[in-house]
Amino acid sequence: MILITTLIIATVPTDAEARIYEDTVRLHILANSDSEDDQCLKLEIRDMLLSKYGDRLSATGSKDAAVNTITEQLTDIKLDCERWIRERGYDYSVDVRLGEEWYDTREYEDFTLPAGYYTSLQIIIGDGEGKNWWCVMYPPLCMEIATEKAPSDDAIIDYTKEEISLIKSGKYNVKFKILETLSGVFAKNG
Repeated sequence: MILITTLIIATVPTDAEARIYEDTVRLHILANSDSEDDQCLKLEIRDMLLSKYGDRLSATGSKDAAVNTITEQLTDIKLDCERWIRERGYDYSVDVRLGEEWYDTREYEDFTLPAGYYTSLQIIIGDGEGKNWWCVMYPPLCMEIATEKAPSDDAIIDYTKEEISLIKSGKYNVKFKILETLSGVFAKNG
């Protein structure tokens, strides 16, 4: 009984965890394949998107405003990706979506994001069967996460102090893993 109660408690997100989901927009790019050229193309598209749209999202000041900005720019994002791909000699299609997507717990050197459903800008290049790349687009953590370093406090200013403490502390990693495992089971069965 104690074990079951402990597992149930461990899977219930705290208020801060729930707010992380509510305050975050993730970026998820899926490459056409695992070939070296397709993987390089994926990273080039990542860099182009971050360069062109990163500052716009940083200036929005809230997740809702960031989502509105992305929604307004979806067609432009798709056209930019298609143009980038064509200019490099490929004829891959691009699917650009904004919606809810499941993410596993992601651990970095001094930074962990809990597993769960996040609002996500998803870019699928061609068949989308290659290794993917993901980060946090809002608040603007992509550059720090891309280098596997903890984000600077300036980069995560749009999280609350409690959220910052949660994602930077290692004490929730076990809980995140339990939540990820059990939530993943329910997500697949539901």
